[in-house]
Amino acid sequence: MNALPVTVRRTQAIDDVAPDAIPWDALMAEQRPAILKGVARDWPLVRKGLESAQAAIDYLKSFDSGVPAVGFTGDPAIGGRFFYDESATRLNFAAARVGLSVFLDTIAEHLGDANPPSFYMGSTDIGTYLPELRAENRLVLDDPMFAAHPPIESIWIGNRTIASAHYDMSNNVACCIVGRRRFTLFPPEQIANLYPGPLEPTPGGQVVSMVDFRSPDLVRHPRFRKALAEAEVAELEPGDILFYPALWWHHVEALAPFNILINYWWNTVPAFIDNPQNTLLHALLSLRDRPDHEKRGWRALFDYYVFGPAGQAAEHLPEAARGPLAPLDEMSARRLRALLINRLNR
Repeated sequence: MNALPVTVRRTQAIDDVAPDAIPWDALMAEQRPAILKGVARDWPLVRKGLESAQAAIDYLKSFDSGVPAVGFTGDPAIGGRFFYDESATRLNFAAARVGLSVFLDTIAEHLGDANPPSFYMGSTDIGTYLPELRAENRLVLDDPMFAAHPPIESIWIGNRTIASAHYDMSNNVACCIVGRRRFTLFPPEQIANLYPGPLEPTPGGQVVSMVDFRSPDLVRHPRFRKALAEAEVAELEPGDILFYPALWWHHVEALAPFNILINYWWNTVPAFIDNPQNTLLHALLSLRDRPDHEKRGWRALFDYYVFGPAGQAAEHLPEAARGPLAPLDEMSARRLRALLINRLNR
């Protein structure tokens, strides 16, 4: 995997952080990526990986619940980049349900290949597929933030793979467990310079950048230079963990013949708050193709009702008259959702 065509800044790295003393308040306040060096180095799975890929595979297989998961397989020609074919309407890999142990054994069979097929099992829920793994391999998440907003815990397994730059709607802690990872990170404002692909299909559920980071076509994607000027790179060794905030774009390269990552996703909003991706889709339906002068007016309305201070639109109204403009709770969110569904069905 080739280096990027320009030198980019390195993500800040913090040394000597105890596993039970991760500075969550500071990380969330700063809203910047940060590597916490060696926080997971004492996990048994990390130690097995340092011993050998096969030792890590055997250890992981011992926790297999027997529930088939989705495994991705690509031809050697894709070079680990799970992406599109030339038409950008079809994916360049196959997906199938497979037993975890079977998938791990298949990877093991190709560990010595110079140009193996590409194998990837991504975003696999640990509670469903490897529930007992948690007891020995888990971050200390004792901050009150996690009691109020329990994270989703997933595992990512494969050989040398590339997850093209994309964003997640949640905050993320990515734990490099076996092998090495390189994250190239971009702030959310760089979206236009990353040339997002189709809304669907997508390689992994989210829109991805159409730029091939291994060999960027700067004639076809000239604004990518501007994105690189704002990028930062996080190089992770086994046991390192990386925090990055929601909506940051991240391009992820797994660099060893066998790699495992465990991550934790969470948002700090109540569960009844709707998915903003739904809002984006509805805006495409209702706003995008209106005349420019109308869109300017709607931008002002959204700034007032949505993107401005949360209490601004209701502060001059009697409390009983605020309706959906009042702070949401579970009941008012249900009423607002029902109103929206009723209007969409007209």
